[in-house]
Amino acid sequence: MTDQRSLLELHDVLLVDLDGTLYAGHDAIPHAVDAVVDAAARGVRTAYVTNNASRRPSEVAAHLGELGFPATTDDVMTSSQAGAALLAEQVDPGAAVLVLGTDALAEECALVGLKPVREAPGAVAVIQGHNPDTGWRNLAEASVVLRAGGIWVATNTDLTLPTPRGPLPGNGAMVTALKVATGLEPQVAGKPGLRLVREAVERSGARAGLVVGDRLDTDIEGGHAASLPTLLVLTGISGPSDVLAAVPQQRPAYVAANLTALPRPAVELATDAVRPGWYVEAAPDGGVLLAGDGDGSPEPGLDALRSLCAVHWARGGGPYTLRTDGDAAAGVATELGLVTRDAQDVGAATGA
Repeated sequence: MTDQRSLLELHDVLLVDLDGTLYAGHDAIPHAVDAVVDAAARGVRTAYVTNNASRRPSEVAAHLGELGFPATTDDVMTSSQAGAALLAEQVDPGAAVLVLGTDALAEECALVGLKPVREAPGAVAVIQGHNPDTGWRNLAEASVVLRAGGIWVATNTDLTLPTPRGPLPGNGAMVTALKVATGLEPQVAGKPGLRLVREAVERSGARAGLVVGDRLDTDIEGGHAASLPTLLVLTGISGPSDVLAAVPQQRPAYVAANLTALPRPAVELATDAVRPGWYVEAAPDGGVLLAGDGDGSPEPGLDALRSLCAVHWARGGGPYTLRTDGDAAAGVATELGLVTRDAQDVGAATGA
């Protein structure tokens, strides 16, 4: 008999991303508050794990509370905390470190016994986190420290940050500028680096944690790095076409439209099997054929996506050409934003 336990029955702590998963800017993602409150009522805690290093944990908790999420400062784990701890292990106590970020990041460095500074003289390391006010002069100071042999820790490397105006440049964009200018690579504390997720597991006491997020290259890859199962929600950066083309270390175990899926049987959300009502076959030329109509599924689009992933990934994944057979399959592919080509000759398309 198929295991019908829900994600909430299989996991004791949700290690949830914030930007794009729970909120976008100052507004909660639809249904996210109710989903987290419901999970808590069922005995499943939420640990709020964010790559955004621009705010203090207390400020993040206050924002979450204002939106209706059950959150305390101790429930929040930020990449600034992980970055400061990672850096403190590599320099002497009291060492001067150049902070390329907000005052919140500087405070985390001070809390682990380091001396945060804003100019290069005397600094032995650089720690870099998101700050919307970062400019050329700040990057120049950091460049001087790095070229002199300083240690470099980036809190995270998210290239974009989800906002109500759409994706805007994130910390990774500024990190890339320094990488180009210096030819160096930073150590990364946040997702997909292991440090932040590992600390979140330890602090939350999770025995069977589930990593939840909206980005394949940070949240999902970070879960893989920590050997934890992952749920991608399609409320932020990564979309269906990204999922289908994902490299192995960025493939989610589960895909859902949003967090309302948490009480559903995990098997219904899994990306490892073809769903009832859909037919998917890989063609020898690298194409993938989708046919069927979902047989009345309440979410035929996502069931089709999960089915496509199961077949395409089993063959190795990577670039694909999606072919559809029938109006229902074509409509679902359009809804998902997947580039398709009609299967005018299904036999030829499938290699039959």
